[in-house]
Amino acid sequence: MAFKPTGTPLHELRQIELHLDELEVLRLCDRESLTQEEAGLRMGVSRGTIQRIITVARKKVAAALTEGAAIIFVRDEEE
Repeated sequence: MAFKPTGTPLHELRQIELHLDELEVLRLCDRESLTQEEAGLRMGVSRGTIQRIITVARKKVAAALTEGAAIIFVRDEEE
């Protein structure tokens, strides 16, 4: 699954991978307004892990939006 700018075929765009755990952290913290600690409890990881994941995820999304790149949603192997 992908999210991309309209009008340009996917194969012509830079593709930025967003892992599903990164998407979930964005949803919990930015959409649902949970604290990093609350998000960590929901996901079964530490607040520090949430902080690391959300920092990377926000940079990826910001790059895709400002550069007109596609976001490719990636399911991790262990899921």
